[in-house]
Amino acid sequence: MKRLMKLLSLLFALALVAGACGSDDDSTDAGETPATEEGDGGEESEDELAGGGIDDEEASDAVADAAEAEGSSASTAGSIEELEAQWAEARAAVVDAINAGGYGVNDENVLIGPAGFEIDLSSCPSDWSDTAGLGDAITIGHTTAQSGNLAAYGNIAAGMDTYFDYVNETGGIGGLPIELVVKDDEYVATKTIELVDEILQAEDPFYVTTLGSPNTLAVYDSLNDKCVPHPFVMTGHPAWGDPEGHPWTTGLQMSYSTEAVFWGNWIKQNLAADLPVKVAGLVMDNDFGLAYEDSFEKWVEANPDVVGEFVAVPHDPAAPTVTNEMTTIAASNPDVFISMTAGNPCLLAVQEAGNSGLTETAKASFAPSVCKDANAYMIPAGDAADGFYIVGGGLKTTTDPQYADDAFISFLNEKLEEADLDTSVGLYGTGFGQFGWAHVEALRIAAELEGGLTRTNLMLAQRAMDVIHPLTLDGITFSVNGNEDGYFIEGSEFSQYDAANESWTQLGGAIDLNGSSPNCQWSEAGC
Repeated sequence: MKRLMKLLSLLFALALVAGACGSDDDSTDAGETPATEEGDGGEESEDELAGGGIDDEEASDAVADAAEAEGSSASTAGSIEELEAQWAEARAAVVDAINAGGYGVNDENVLIGPAGFEIDLSSCPSDWSDTAGLGDAITIGHTTAQSGNLAAYGNIAAGMDTYFDYVNETGGIGGLPIELVVKDDEYVATKTIELVDEILQAEDPFYVTTLGSPNTLAVYDSLNDKCVPHPFVMTGHPAWGDPEGHPWTTGLQMSYSTEAVFWGNWIKQNLAADLPVKVAGLVMDNDFGLAYEDSFEKWVEANPDVVGEFVAVPHDPAAPTVTNEMTTIAASNPDVFISMTAGNPCLLAVQEAGNSGLTETAKASFAPSVCKDANAYMIPAGDAADGFYIVGGGLKTTTDPQYADDAFISFLNEKLEEADLDTSVGLYGTGFGQFGWAHVEALRIAAELEGGLTRTNLMLAQRAMDVIHPLTLDGITFSVNGNEDGYFIEGSEFSQYDAANESWTQLGGAIDLNGSSPNCQWSEAGC
């Protein structure tokens, strides 16, 4: 019934726009995304909201405190040699903690890890191997979009492979080079299923990693059933925080549910004189967009004194424009606009916000964390992007001029240039520094454990990692802890885009709520 009512409301809004414009050709073919309405602000709502996102009360206090704090500055000290020494020290500490805990495969063929983490290896397929994918190289399978509407995300794979090349040139992992096998799924989940099966059969990889929420959701049950490691998937869907139900899968970036909690608390903190406000969201019509919509809608239901109305307008990920949807949003006259989309639609949303006059009428407009790269999504939009806010996910953008002298980013850009990759394309830097670095550190930790590099040691490394990621902002923790904490990043900064300087300006201090996100066992109803 709720789904029907939302669809009727959307059609009615579109009809109003058609009447205002004198046209009958402004309908949208974007489908409806289901969502759940839960919570009334009491104890019951806290239980229903649990899972996938940071604690709301903690977030409220932290957002208020951050507004009074100093913004972090770019690091200029050090060299790649000094950074490598720091990373080695951090890895050694993780190895020591794993050894001190006595973790590993016990006599009952159960992998035991920190904070109650365990995997019964007897449930793995009979032909399963702990050393699959380890021959002359460490074979890693990767599905991503290299064509289609979100083809730019394939640049992450190119950047990651460039970091692997650097590691291979300096000795690899325990003497073994890393070989990345990339397959183009066009951001189509059914193709992801086919390609993952192809990789498993043809390559017998050490592990598989995937990009995209719908794509990863399509294969993570199967990969876990087959006991194939599925680390650092390239999506912030809250479902990856499920160490008990999906122990072989891990995420990396901030959960979209956490982002939604930050949006809500920013509104509460900064628009206090206007509460309750009306919020409108442009929602990509797939599992990715649904995660945003569902999380924010739950927050709204628990905080009716902050947001009196939330209008979610879905858009087709494959459509060439979002004009009709943004026209509908502008006609609804929201106080706050939030873009809950990804890839090129991020740029289109900013452009259409300007074209429709929304940037002039709304009190605040937010870009999503996945579209933080100014070169790709903000600079091309010109003045329309000026003043947009973002919950940035706690990570530095490698193309941002304020970090040009950062030791790791300088090294990163040098290596990208050597590989003839354009350093102004931020997704190359994301692949090299955000994901490539994390994969290598997990592999290095695993290789230093008793028994050397194995799939089970990789999962121990994954579930016990506590290191300083070179792209996290000062104060942002990068760690997990077995079954107690399944999310590597649980913090962020707030920034506002300055079109004149073509850069994001951090507002206040970074917020880190490490360990405050309940794990998420995802279903159609959410966590």
